[in-house]
Amino acid sequence: MPQPLLQERQKLLLLGNEALARGALEAGLGFATTYPGTPASEIGDTLAKLAKEAGIYFEYSVNEKVALELAAAAAASGVRALVAMKHVGLNVAADAFISVVYTGTRAGLLIVTADDPGMHSSQNEQDNRYYAYLSGAPLLEPSGPKEAYIMAKAAFTISEELELPVLLRTTTRVSHTRSAVEVGELPRPQERKVRGEFVKDPFRFVIVPSVARRLHKLLLERLERAETLAEESPFNSVLGEGEELGIATSGVSYTYVCDAIEELGLWDRVRVLKLGLSHPLPRGLVTRFLKAVKKILVVEELEPLLEGALRALSQELGLMIEIYGKGTAGLSRLYEYDPDRVKGALAQVLGLALAGVEPLPELDLGKLPDRPPVLCPGCPHRASYYALKLALGEEFKETIFTTDIGCYTLGLLPPLSMADYLLCMGSSLGTAGGFARATGRRVVAFIGDSTFFHAGLPALVNAVHNRHKFLVVVLDNRTTAMTGHQPHPGLGLEGAEAILIEELVSGCGVRRVHLIDPFDLQGAVATFKEALKESEEEVTVVISRHPCALIEAETETET
Repeated sequence: MPQPLLQERQKLLLLGNEALARGALEAGLGFATTYPGTPASEIGDTLAKLAKEAGIYFEYSVNEKVALELAAAAAASGVRALVAMKHVGLNVAADAFISVVYTGTRAGLLIVTADDPGMHSSQNEQDNRYYAYLSGAPLLEPSGPKEAYIMAKAAFTISEELELPVLLRTTTRVSHTRSAVEVGELPRPQERKVRGEFVKDPFRFVIVPSVARRLHKLLLERLERAETLAEESPFNSVLGEGEELGIATSGVSYTYVCDAIEELGLWDRVRVLKLGLSHPLPRGLVTRFLKAVKKILVVEELEPLLEGALRALSQELGLMIEIYGKGTAGLSRLYEYDPDRVKGALAQVLGLALAGVEPLPELDLGKLPDRPPVLCPGCPHRASYYALKLALGEEFKETIFTTDIGCYTLGLLPPLSMADYLLCMGSSLGTAGGFARATGRRVVAFIGDSTFFHAGLPALVNAVHNRHKFLVVVLDNRTTAMTGHQPHPGLGLEGAEAILIEELVSGCGVRRVHLIDPFDLQGAVATFKEALKESEEEVTVVISRHPCALIEAETETET
């Protein structure tokens, strides 16, 4: 049955992530990889669903670094490639990312990072625009689903013209907003290049120091070409002809700016600099903008990157112009913006009273009870936590619990209260070793099955090699549940043999490995008691295996 997302010349109602995936397919994408992470997950999920019919190669990779390395190799072989990840995933991939910007690419390479202002589903709200400045990659910032589609489609041409990977940065509101998108035609199967040829060029692609020195110089030359391209790009423009105030913005903030101007009736007083290809900065366009207005308001979520660039350029040009940014009205480095916050900043800079703007009616609903997120009814993680709590008995309060990224992070909350320390994907095992050595106390590390494959193995090897003493509980619910039930290497799919966690753990040198079903409460408690005793002498692993309750419910419905 044809997929609706593969219709041609239609107006489709698409999520930003779906629109981005569609744009890449129209551009001739042949190779795509990802590690799932909200708010980027639907990019990979969409491509996974469409891959066979669209005729592309797609995979869920074990982590973001591996995903990027695969895509980089495909692009070096002449196949247009995309890799998608959430913002913190680019931290994992950063080593490979910065190097591939040095080597450059042959076919178009699009690297998508989805930032999460407001931390809806993340441990921080880092601004990944910094990665463009750090690496030298050109940066695209769509303001909504339609632009995500257009920019993804154009990114491959930009990448090939500059011989550089392109970084496309979305945010949660762009990724998860639905909008009508007029899609075009898809390449015919014979037109889509999915198999390439790697022409050897070791003095470009093997970046030993002598090669890297030459490549850095070449990168700076490519960035000069990129600035010329940014000057001419349709993604960069100035709207309006007002001279009283110039508003510089990018990404989703542009939509809030337009809403605020419209509501306040200010189009005759302001002009807007919209940057969609925001790095490198189109200095000529920005210079003309700075000289055309009396003062500037910079509207950008999170860090003041654009603000800093405008201040630096103004100083360089000798312009005595007031620039308002972070600290103006409600514009801070924290969380998401919205039209009301931007409206308040505009009013403050222009000295407007907001009288006449009708506030939303306040409803007296009384005090609503708190409703924190909880593990699903029937979740096997609940049973695992409960069994371990029973096994610990009086030692529970003195035990240090390190945890990881996944549904089971909710073990933080009462009545479980079994999470004391978390940094990032895979950190539970490394930090457990640190706590065990530094405190001498009992330590239990929780890690999920997908997270174990992603980042747990190196820390486990380290624990065995350095004779750390703690208990690892691998919460194996047979899926990557939190991001939408994507597969991982522990599952046998499409003919691939499952890689068993117990065999991997034993192969790493762990001598004490136990497998339990957490719903066998008596057996689970007995095994945990035995494993806790063993962990006083050496690192010990318990794999608590039972399918996610949502998967079981779905299976029962199908049968």
